[in-house]
Amino acid sequence: MLNLRPIIYLFAAFLVSNISTQAQAAQCCVAKQGNTPLMTEIIAKGLDNPWGLAFLPDGSLLVTERSGTLRHIANGKVSRALKGLPPINEVGQGGLLDIALDPDFSSSSRVFFSFSQKSNSGSQYGTAVASATLDLSKQRLNNLKIIFSSNKKSEGGRHFGSRLRFASDKTLFVTLGERGSQMRAQDPFDHAGSVIRINRDGSVPKDNPFANGRRALPEIWSIGHRNPQGAAIHPKTGKLWTLSHGAAGGDEINQPKAGQNYGWPLISYGSNYSGRGFAKGSSAKGLEQPLFYWDPSIAPSGLSFYNHVKPLIPDWDGSLLAGALREQYLSRLILKGEEIVSEERYFVGQFGRIRDVRTGPDGAVWLLTDSSDGQVVRITQTK
Repeated sequence: MLNLRPIIYLFAAFLVSNISTQAQAAQCCVAKQGNTPLMTEIIAKGLDNPWGLAFLPDGSLLVTERSGTLRHIANGKVSRALKGLPPINEVGQGGLLDIALDPDFSSSSRVFFSFSQKSNSGSQYGTAVASATLDLSKQRLNNLKIIFSSNKKSEGGRHFGSRLRFASDKTLFVTLGERGSQMRAQDPFDHAGSVIRINRDGSVPKDNPFANGRRALPEIWSIGHRNPQGAAIHPKTGKLWTLSHGAAGGDEINQPKAGQNYGWPLISYGSNYSGRGFAKGSSAKGLEQPLFYWDPSIAPSGLSFYNHVKPLIPDWDGSLLAGALREQYLSRLILKGEEIVSEERYFVGQFGRIRDVRTGPDGAVWLLTDSSDGQVVRITQTK
């Protein structure tokens, strides 16, 4: 039987992308140290590599720990581990990852979370998403349901993604890493290295770009992503923006469009760890350009638009915020429309690795720091 897999890889850029014109080169690396006077407050500490957070209606927090624990934080007090999670395997970069509230949480009490899932046999892993109802009175989750499990699980602990973001139509975007195997991101019949879009029950929205499953898996929204660990919904346009790790360089912000291919590993503005470039350089026909990139890499994670009716950091209103793990700072990306025009850097080395960034319902900016003694940090502007 003829093996068509190499052909699929070679022409995936054309199979998956719609007809598009080459975008202009993205803006890179225009940065200065920030000068907005800020006040920081440590809300909680002693967390085990916290990964994602969600704000409950009463202002308290749910925080995931990569080791597989979910905590409730209220008035600075960290709860015992909540019960009811599925088996979660902490393997390398994998573990309990992001968390998001159901858009109808006030009536459903439902939460969604992503995690590294072990295959039924052997030591192979992939990214999965589950939903459950939250019962804080009993400190547990109930009605657990796995709504998505990535296909083609593999060995190793690299590049699981994974952020969860609900669109205005209540569909769920999930970002997935390519598990350290580069060309998987160019296979439209592999979840690895893609952004998927699903309904809250795990079914496929009828208006997905490949809903019929003929040219790609029906869940897939876009392909060609390396390891997207940041995602945010633009507050005015409703469009999804993602933040993905490059290799030695080429960390990038994208606005994933339905059916498009974002190029990894065929194109990149960085280089491989070996120092070698990529097959098609930094651009190629049929492959989308990032909105912004960093070279060298900052190892980004966490992304949030800072828009609030009563912002507690007025100077930042309308900005895009990103966390840096390796370079250990908070990035403020200044926007002109949907164009990123410059960057300011804050708290360089002060808090260590920044894993998540969120705009709180109180108008403050909230951070999670990635360490075995991780912290929840609240940021406001001094008067």
